[in-house]
Amino acid sequence: MRKTALHEEHIALGAKMTWFATWDMPVQYTSIIDEHMAVRERAGVFDVSHMGAFIIRGENSSSLVNNLSTNDVAAAPAMKCVYTHMLNDEGKILDDTIITPLGNREYFMVPNAGTTLKMKKWISEHLHGQELCDDSLDIAKIAVQGPVAKDIVATLTSFDLQTIKWFSGAFLRLDKVPSKGLLPTTDLLSGREMLNGKGPGVLAFASRTGYTGEDGFEIFCANADAVMLWNTILQNGRPLGLKPAGLGARDTLRLEKGLLLSGTDFDGAQSTLQTGPQWAIDWRHDFIGKDAMVRQKSTGVYDRLVGMMCEGRGIPRHGYSIRSGGEKLGIVTSGTLSPVLKKGIAMGYVPLSRSEIGSGIEFESRETSVKAKIVKPPFVK
Repeated sequence: MRKTALHEEHIALGAKMTWFATWDMPVQYTSIIDEHMAVRERAGVFDVSHMGAFIIRGENSSSLVNNLSTNDVAAAPAMKCVYTHMLNDEGKILDDTIITPLGNREYFMVPNAGTTLKMKKWISEHLHGQELCDDSLDIAKIAVQGPVAKDIVATLTSFDLQTIKWFSGAFLRLDKVPSKGLLPTTDLLSGREMLNGKGPGVLAFASRTGYTGEDGFEIFCANADAVMLWNTILQNGRPLGLKPAGLGARDTLRLEKGLLLSGTDFDGAQSTLQTGPQWAIDWRHDFIGKDAMVRQKSTGVYDRLVGMMCEGRGIPRHGYSIRSGGEKLGIVTSGTLSPVLKKGIAMGYVPLSRSEIGSGIEFESRETSVKAKIVKPPFVK
């Protein structure tokens, strides 16, 4: 198993560790519900260093990125983060990702942990003179999420965080965090000190993005600075109610907001047309898999991912049957008890013709049957 630069910090905090996509990661520190509610009400900090980090650069890099992406990444201004899918020739999702144009024919991409190697191979097969730089093992990634996340990150830097709008990013110095004093050697950070002047502190890229549905920042820094940054965030954030949070809370938080989980809500058999969100597709540009999705759309016959909420007591789980009138419609891909709503929520695939909002369904396992309705995510507004 791989270990992030923060592995020993998690052990020191008493985290329960688990295997995830070849990484030894913290699943929880205290309890999933406790960490979940801290993020919803105050703030939580996550180690997400298992995620990938690519730089795509060179002549015609915008054409390459657009050819690989369902969304029109090339149309976005520098430092504007774009959520997009990458499809194979049959229109099936290889990965969902965020790509940020950095300017000067450079693009920063964050693939999922379980798809990093696959996406590196896929992109490499489509290079025509461009360069793909893989910083995945050299960059630490720390996410601060929640209503007071901005106040906590503001204690790390003199940089005006108000200039980083929602789903945008910036290179900045965390000048209130002691650093190792070494120049970063990663492709993402090397040379970026010229943007904001040389000086003390940790050089980082921060994007106002996350996987919880709350305001917050994902901070990318060199591995050498990760421990000091993590501990400074904990020290400065605890008076504001911040808690370290693991993959367990990250999963329940993203599900309350109806966000996809790679390998679970899509596993290589579905298209963006089936999973949504529809704004992840810009039909006005050409991309790999578009023709296949156009054909799929024209048939009107395919399964669609829907949100579902229990009407009574019960907790839907991955693999439960989705039924209506005794007929099996599909299976639950993601399910849990919402800590905020105190109700069972789930996502799963049903035929497009049976996906109308408000339709009644049941969740069934060997032990239980629970009535529910199809609803439009996010479950927690």
